Amino acid sequence: MYEPKTKPNNSSVSSFLAAVKDESKREDCFKLLDLFTEITGCEAKMWGSSIVGFGSYQYQSKSGYQSEWMRTGFSPRAQALSLYIMPGFSEESELLSKLGKYKTGKSCLYVKRLSDIDEEVLRALIVQGFQTMNERYPTEE
Repeated sequence: MYEPKTKPNNSSVSSFLAAVKDESKREDCFKLLDLFTEITGCEAKMWGSSIVGFGSYQYQSKSGYQSEWMRTGFSPRAQALSLYIMPGFSEESELLSKLGKYKTGKSCLYVKRLSDIDEEVLRALIVQGFQTMNERYPTEE
């Protein structure tokens, strides 16, 4: 049976971010921590050893296995900050055109530093992505 490597755990988010070597990237990470916490209302949680995630949802892959993943989050990678906007960007071309300097993957937004982008546009992207995830995967209460 498939067992994902990246799962939520009880490691300290603050300790992880404080250990980021590059001072500028570390400061950006703490700004992102505040921004994601404010937008999602969720407690930050470590996913694996290097991703800070917010919220979670259950999904079933095309191959049939079920798993849990974060609704949104970020990670300080060597080349850039990776921001996980899970619905992707297919409907966000207008916002992306105003964002600044970035690259995208399927559900990842890569930025070198927060000063390269418009933080209000980033906020809008995170809000939209989180709302979309909540619509697709309503929380069970």
